[in-house]
Amino acid sequence: MSDGRLPAEEDFLGDRYFMQAALAEARVAYQKDEVPVGAVITWEGKIIAKAHNQVETLKDPTAHAEMIAITQATNALSSKWLYECTMYVTLEPCSMCAGALVLSRLKRLVFGARDPKAGGCCSVFNITNSGQLNHRIQCQDGLLGENCARLLTDFFAEKRKKADS
Repeated sequence: MSDGRLPAEEDFLGDRYFMQAALAEARVAYQKDEVPVGAVITWEGKIIAKAHNQVETLKDPTAHAEMIAITQATNALSSKWLYECTMYVTLEPCSMCAGALVLSRLKRLVFGARDPKAGGCCSVFNITNSGQLNHRIQCQDGLLGENCARLLTDFFAEKRKKADS
């Protein structure tokens, strides 16, 4: 949908619809030879931000999909707070991104694949629900997790194959 609104009611798949949009962004990253992570942020039933990793493109270690989407969403809302927003992201946010999500006061986070090496929401750290911080985020993991993980696995397998050639 070009205006970011939800599809017709008979096509509505709720969270799955928005995670598919995040996966589409991850595929864009893959095509650009970026780690294939995509994110979208919704507010009032529509997508207000969508982004993919751009670390290599921008030569910026902070250019993660989540960080770019946060900036887009706060600009769209003309607010530094994302109180009523949900982020859908294909990979569990790292500690940097999880911290930024807490600071933005995001209401809800839905992610696909866990990141056992750098996850900031449940796998390594639990920044999004730390009792020591002043905000907690409702988190759901595993949505389309196999699809999200497969995209990452394929990307890194291809990278290793090219390196061995």
